[in-house]
Amino acid sequence: MGELIVLNKDADTVDYIDADTGERLARVETDFNPHEVTLSPDGDTAYVTCSLGDSLLFFDNERREVRDRFEHELFDFPHGLAVRESAGELWLAATYSSQLFVFDIETEELLTTFPTHQQHSHMVTFGPDEKTAYIANIGSDTVTVVDADERRVVADPPVGEGPEGIAVDPDTGEILVANQDDGRLSVLDPDSFDDIGPAILGTTPIRVVFDPAGRYALVPNRESDDVSVIDTEFTRDGERQPWEIKRIPVGIWPGGTVFESSGERAFVANNKTNDVSVIDADSFEESERFETGYHPDGITYRSD
Repeated sequence: MGELIVLNKDADTVDYIDADTGERLARVETDFNPHEVTLSPDGDTAYVTCSLGDSLLFFDNERREVRDRFEHELFDFPHGLAVRESAGELWLAATYSSQLFVFDIETEELLTTFPTHQQHSHMVTFGPDEKTAYIANIGSDTVTVVDADERRVVADPPVGEGPEGIAVDPDTGEILVANQDDGRLSVLDPDSFDDIGPAILGTTPIRVVFDPAGRYALVPNRESDDVSVIDTEFTRDGERQPWEIKRIPVGIWPGGTVFESSGERAFVANNKTNDVSVIDADSFEESERFETGYHPDGITYRSD
């Protein structure tokens, strides 16, 4: 048994939901406009960015309550989160200040902050060895590449228009970027950072989420109300190229997406229908929906 942690942006709440039955286990109030969520390596803590409240909340998942809060003068729409488990760090991207924040997971103290020098740095992720961080910059149509040990920007390759969703193929190291303004998936070579395999997606793609095996990626398309399925081993014109093989109809304005740890199901938060679509990962079809609060978006899965 596992549970979903779902952020209700317009209600300023977090729901804990039984991932098998859809039963709401708890509802917790947050600061203004909770956006993104990720878990500590042991799953005991959930980190939640409240973007319009300019705060980072620390949730005790056993007690299902907020146990601490962090604010900073450079927080201006704190948003994307990623855990760098090998270094015991939590990274956060603040969109409008284009600052990266690095926290020590054990002490929860801020270790450093530094700028990307790009516009609207929104989401952050890591390569397979966690030595490199990648940040999608919505306002400058680039991806910032950072040496994670040295906290040093090493490249700013261009991608499509309005890049938001970003994830790294765990097998190839290729960086997949969902460009919301041109409906295109950029695939960056991890060495040259050239865009080696653009693919067409739905309307306003905003996330990229890999299944645990790294074979498929799901991309929710906000304004076409569906989810693109990307096959990372698809062969096109005799060459392997990540490619859309299916679109799954879901609710209105799909956003936050997560797989359960087994990879058998995925969950997609539908912002405007106030529910979560449950996706069968074998058939890539919606099997059911769970009710949530108003405007669910950020979502994560916690195993028991």
